Amino acid sequence: MDLTELTVAAAAQVLRAGDLTAESYTQALINRASARADLNAFITLDPDQALAAARDADTRRAAGSELGVLHGVPLALKDNIDTTALVTTGGTPKLRGYRPARNAPVAQALLDAGALVLGKANMHELAYGITNNNGSFGAARNPYNTKMIPGGSSGGTGVAVAARLAPGGLGTDTGGSVRIPAALCGIVGFRPSTRRYSQNGIVPISNTRDTAGPMVRSVADAVLMDGAITGGPTELVPAALAGLRLGVARAPYYENLDAALEKVIETELGRLRELGVELVEFDAPDIKELDQAAGFPIALYETVTTLTAYLDASGTGFSLREVCEATASPDVNGLLMSLFDDNAVPEGIYRDAVDNKRPALQATIASYFKEHDIAAFLLPTTPLPARPIGQDETVDLNGEQVPTFPTYIRNSGPASVAGLPGLSLPIGFIDEGLPVGIELDGPAGRDADILAIGLAYEASLPPISPPPS
Repeated sequence: MDLTELTVAAAAQVLRAGDLTAESYTQALINRASARADLNAFITLDPDQALAAARDADTRRAAGSELGVLHGVPLALKDNIDTTALVTTGGTPKLRGYRPARNAPVAQALLDAGALVLGKANMHELAYGITNNNGSFGAARNPYNTKMIPGGSSGGTGVAVAARLAPGGLGTDTGGSVRIPAALCGIVGFRPSTRRYSQNGIVPISNTRDTAGPMVRSVADAVLMDGAITGGPTELVPAALAGLRLGVARAPYYENLDAALEKVIETELGRLRELGVELVEFDAPDIKELDQAAGFPIALYETVTTLTAYLDASGTGFSLREVCEATASPDVNGLLMSLFDDNAVPEGIYRDAVDNKRPALQATIASYFKEHDIAAFLLPTTPLPARPIGQDETVDLNGEQVPTFPTYIRNSGPASVAGLPGLSLPIGFIDEGLPVGIELDGPAGRDADILAIGLAYEASLPPISPPPS
């Protein structure tokens, strides 16, 4: 048996049963990560630390200790999530040596459930981008084509999970940073409702928009990790697909899609209809308008306050300006340095965005759920598949050069701003062999419902071929 093919749930089952030792499993993953070092999935991978934790897990099992639901399972954590075992760099030079004094609550919950920290995963610098072309730690590479981006900002976690370097992991999502790399790497990515998970101990962008989220190879794994973090159920009953009503908002989510990706998406919609899913088509252009009015003003303004507070509370010794000035990725440096000049978001614009535009977006989306009696929106996770590494400013979309960052987050952004749960599932590949993801967005707080739909949806899909080894 190839141990690296185990999913989180499968690994937890055999580890708890004693059919596999945590040490041998962790060693297999370390070997795999070493063999695929070209993917640059990790910023920090400490085999001695990981194996020591694994041996401790084996000792506890041998002693008859009570075992958590994730006993002995090594996970990849995005390197903006605080851990005491390994440094938290945020993917940026100034924090290279920063070792937190405590684990982020979301990490601690996984550790309390028996999980191990395999390593800290690569990321777009300070989570401010979607290519994971990191100027300080190097680009993470898509395992389906190493010349291509894996998506971001949680690209390293996506690469590690897709390439079987880890069975699962955590990313963070402000505008799509869990779901985008999940889609581009052919895995499952779950963004929970905002504040379902604690935001403490995570290098932040926006307290209004940030959340951690599981990145895994099955929806059952997302359910398991979500339950471990929240203390809720670790298994769910799949929903019924026949008669399930899903909203297909042609505007804005299906407009100007990459032609190759659109072909896969439309084929998938036809398949769902044959399964008895009721696809309710309508236009919702006001979602795009309100997202644009609220999204970036909130993120840019809150970066100043939330990141400053994190740096101060963590005792890093660095000011916000010092961290931003030292950023090594040109796209990130240009964006963050604008926070200090005349381009900074005025407080009045921010207050209108957070107090008026965001509630209007939430109310508008809620009205579509009610008006069309839909359980979830169904949409392409991204408007285009992976593009070559280095195209951080613009990418080609149907023969036109378009801005990279806002184009990739175009579909995932509204749920992030509104605080809704979103689940990206891999549904196939374009002819060039690059994965395509489709997303389910649900009403606020209905995370379990979205995961239950995801379980049923995933069961109807053929297995996704792993990347070439």
